[in-house]
Amino acid sequence: MNKQAEAFLQDAQTGWAEAGQSRAHESARLHVAGEAAYTDDLPALQGTLHAAFGLSAKPHARIKSMDLEAAKAAPGVKAVFTAADVCPARTTSAPSCTTIRSSPTASCNTSASRCSSWSPTATTSRAAPRVWPRSTTKSSSPSSRPRKPARPSPTYCRPCIWRAATPSRAWPPRRLRGKLHVGGQEQFYLEGQIAYAVPKEEDAVLVHSSTQHPSEMQKVIGHSLHLSANKVLVECRRMGGGFGGKESQSAIWACAAALAATKLGRPVKLRADRDDDMLVTGKRHCFYYEYEVGYGDDGLILGAALEMMLRSGFSADLTGPVATRAVCHFDNAYYLSDVDIRALCGKTNTQSNTAFRGFGGPQGAIAIENIIECIARDLSMDPLDVRKRNFYDAVPGKGRDTTPYGQVVRDNIIHELVEDLEASSAYRARRAAVREFNKTSPILKKGISLTPHKFGISFNMPMFNQAGALVHVYTDGSVLVNHGGTEMGQGLNTKVAQVVAHELGLPLACVRATATDTSKIANTSATAASTGSDLNGKAAQDAARTIRKRLAAFVGAAAGVTPESVVFAAGMVSAGGKSEPFADVVGKAYAARIQLWSDGFYITPGIHWDQASMTGHPFYYFAYGAAVSEVIVDTLTGEWKLLRADVLYDAGTSLNPALDIGQVEGAFIQGMGWLTTEELKWNAAGKLTTHAPSTYKIPTVSDCPGDFRVRLYQQPNFEDCIHRSKAVGEPPLLLPFSVFFAIREAVSAVGGDKIDPPLQAPATAESILNAVNAVRKG
Repeated sequence: MNKQAEAFLQDAQTGWAEAGQSRAHESARLHVAGEAAYTDDLPALQGTLHAAFGLSAKPHARIKSMDLEAAKAAPGVKAVFTAADVCPARTTSAPSCTTIRSSPTASCNTSASRCSSWSPTATTSRAAPRVWPRSTTKSSSPSSRPRKPARPSPTYCRPCIWRAATPSRAWPPRRLRGKLHVGGQEQFYLEGQIAYAVPKEEDAVLVHSSTQHPSEMQKVIGHSLHLSANKVLVECRRMGGGFGGKESQSAIWACAAALAATKLGRPVKLRADRDDDMLVTGKRHCFYYEYEVGYGDDGLILGAALEMMLRSGFSADLTGPVATRAVCHFDNAYYLSDVDIRALCGKTNTQSNTAFRGFGGPQGAIAIENIIECIARDLSMDPLDVRKRNFYDAVPGKGRDTTPYGQVVRDNIIHELVEDLEASSAYRARRAAVREFNKTSPILKKGISLTPHKFGISFNMPMFNQAGALVHVYTDGSVLVNHGGTEMGQGLNTKVAQVVAHELGLPLACVRATATDTSKIANTSATAASTGSDLNGKAAQDAARTIRKRLAAFVGAAAGVTPESVVFAAGMVSAGGKSEPFADVVGKAYAARIQLWSDGFYITPGIHWDQASMTGHPFYYFAYGAAVSEVIVDTLTGEWKLLRADVLYDAGTSLNPALDIGQVEGAFIQGMGWLTTEELKWNAAGKLTTHAPSTYKIPTVSDCPGDFRVRLYQQPNFEDCIHRSKAVGEPPLLLPFSVFFAIREAVSAVGGDKIDPPLQAPATAESILNAVNAVRKG
């Protein structure tokens, strides 16, 4: 009996399930009570010191000399460290998927905007940041806007070029050209960057890090301090949000804290305040687009050429992979036969941009959605009809089922999902009502839009599509699970615990997930790319299933029945017509010397990718979704309001519907903020001026629609993912495209829906007014 058949029999026999149920987040009570412990909440050990970064006063300069004597003599200061204190030839650290020369950790010779150039360590957290060295610098003019490089730099970031056929051969007389700018976005996690390093015996070090990738922190700390991995322990119980900002960029904080701790032989905490965090860390990449597209009278896209320029910042960081994912998501839900897509990485004297929820996917997909809006306006068609005309075929094998990078779309459900949402949201009737409203309202204009998405799930780099887990069953029947994923509020630990409880037939209360720890699960992947539940859930299931098989064999032998007939459900074990509590069975198994713990491992099948040719099968499956948004815009002030949002998201057979709906809601509002209110600004001197809540506007509860309808589409995953569920972390962030394009519709109404508005993102009040004025001028 194979694993799938065995699991099916288990559920069919009992009708009992833990996976798939709406359960509270495992730390919900602690969050509400303020008892959830984050890195900064750990009790300070005796002798703990506090570190802070000295930030560059100039965005584009080389430090020729530094006088650190006054800093060292300042009250409370124990030591001041520079790049010279890092092991020779080890002054850099970088994500393992980028060049090792890409990301300075404490370099005195960098052109990074607001980059760390030195670090004092003091007895109190207040003393450390107040110390400043005297230095001599040579300045140059800063660059905050990316420009096309004269030639690619192999040590920085290679351009991504993806060409399927030659678009110009397919272009009919109907053609359009355009430009678009979509800004970046600050992750704005509630808990800032922080690391707490504790020196251990034999030159080892323990680092509590608020990070999405403990194994990478282990690697870069070891690299920086010239320590083997077995001397570096990294632990993360939970983060107060990550959103990609703690995937690679937590490294500088972890490395600096570890450096100071090992040099001084005392615990060191390095905690960023909000301003320093926003000044130093990278954000979502902003994109500049230039495109040309050819299409037929029915709106069918026949050829497209697109050039994307990313603002990378002063170093590559994760720009290369972000560009790759953007290129692979330009098609979104549409079949494109002839395309030429180029993504260029522009180096600037700004923060080194990094991962952010969606990881380039939203930036790639919004380009084709903007193109479709332009086509619809030119043809006087409903944009939804143009979208439907270009969807991938519902059934593979009919010719319009293969992405330009060569992957066949086998699980396409976008047709039925969109039809469901179109009907349930009354889209057509509401669109007609919006048109009527705009005819009689000279100042206030409404807009409505329905946008779909198709989002690929897996890491583009195949080696990261693996995970491990440990499951321990104790003699009292309680269970402990440890896995390689990190908890950042998304409910990963809850879902993994549900998987283990389901496999062992236990109530969720019997299972506990512990802190992510590199000494328990080695060589883990980042909790990113929406793979946390897929990878770690499968690994934990594998471990729990091994234990269940051992117990089933033990119980079956005692009852004279086959192991397959033993049923685990609701905390009981049943065999041969008799049942007894799980804890009693475990006690007997221990006495019989049955192993009650197991490791588990999982690799995503069928993933392959050739970066040179930009072809392959980079995604295990696709997650689909669609949203309808209706807005009202004040054309005199540029103010707007989201009146209603209808969302339908494809979570497969959800592991936890309550958590998944919460994730969809959060992603929708976060993506809406990116496209409407969150604007990054640098002044002429190259300093980020939007570096605090007072100057950077994230969405608040007042920005949420009064009518917010979120549903999960009920259809099991086509692929054998964990309990046939689907990822829900990143894909829903594409749903608020509908908000941006609804605003665009409202602006177009100023000119009688005849003029294409030059609306740029974020669609701030200023951006909306500029677009309104452009439409009025014709």
